[in-house]
Amino acid sequence: MTKRAVIVGWAHTPFGKLDDPDVESLIARVSGAALAHAQVEPEDVDAVTVGVFNNGLTPQGFEGGLVSLGVPGLRFTPSTHLENACATGSAAIYSALDFIESGRGRIALAIGAEKMTAVPSRMIPDILLSGCYRREEESPEGFAGIFGQIASAYFERYGNHSEEMAMIAAKNHANGVSNPFAHFRKDVGFDFCNNVSDKNPLVAGPLRRTDCSLVSDGAAAVVLADEETAAAMVRAIRFRARTQVNDMMPLSRRDPIAFEGARRAWTQAREIAGVSLDDLSLVETHDCFTIAEMLEYEAMGLAAPGEGWKVAREGITRKDGRLPVNASGGLKAKGHPLGATGVSMHVMATMQLMGEAGDMQIPGAKLAGVFNMGGAAVTNYVSILERTK
Repeated sequence: MTKRAVIVGWAHTPFGKLDDPDVESLIARVSGAALAHAQVEPEDVDAVTVGVFNNGLTPQGFEGGLVSLGVPGLRFTPSTHLENACATGSAAIYSALDFIESGRGRIALAIGAEKMTAVPSRMIPDILLSGCYRREEESPEGFAGIFGQIASAYFERYGNHSEEMAMIAAKNHANGVSNPFAHFRKDVGFDFCNNVSDKNPLVAGPLRRTDCSLVSDGAAAVVLADEETAAAMVRAIRFRARTQVNDMMPLSRRDPIAFEGARRAWTQAREIAGVSLDDLSLVETHDCFTIAEMLEYEAMGLAAPGEGWKVAREGITRKDGRLPVNASGGLKAKGHPLGATGVSMHVMATMQLMGEAGDMQIPGAKLAGVFNMGGAAVTNYVSILERTK
């Protein structure tokens, strides 16, 4: 019989421009802290998975080999580096889940980390373009250029919805104020987000600076255990469903604004979990750009194609709305250290379900959805989480 794995502990650094000198130090910050939170000794860990995108952000690769430097007790524990663009953190978690649920071990540590601010900012756009199909999608504006084109395509088909994108940005910035881990903790308001100015210039196509997520450092980790082992532990959050769906990498070979892979991942997850969106208490979704969050409303089934803007305008996803989305502030305000993002999203959802989210808390949170994607909806991960202990 296949074992089920649950989250039994976690750790999370602040996101932002951190004093930590490198990815090694970030990994060390969360690995030991997560084990302590789960009350697990390093010697009891059967496997470690490490999600770091890197790709030139720092000179150090082979990140799986760095873990035991911060936690010497993990010296002889198998440790593997995972990479899947902006969904690298979820790849690390899912690999750890697979390890446990295959029966190969009882306890695993999944880490996500990134040190992005160590290289000159002018180099970031080109480094991140490895997450797209460079042969066709090379852009001096990096991923902002790609999502600027996606936003332009959406506007051409369905009308200009810059105002609703500004509503999404303002919502997430307001939510970020309550998140002690967030990179940017300031409520800048709708008017600032909606208007082009010296402090909020156009970046690519119709995208303004406030439509774009932040370049951040940070790390997060979760400890996973099989349910039998978790029975003796303090907490347990199980994956009622988890899915991964890939789509064609080149945008030229699919409808760039359909996010079909994301739609399929959400549909499969809901079917496996036996729930509808109405059953969810909250969602943490991948708002690398505000147009992405708008398209994800449509992909998850909150709105028909071309009507995601209505969700923003009607306040459905506000913290006090029918389905709060990104109560953490999302990538937009919390920050987007690539390798850490997927793990962070799962930690934010887990904190909500445990009632430990502080000022971010959604009252009575019972069931949480997480959507993390790599590239422009190329690889799509959906988790539906619930507390069992």
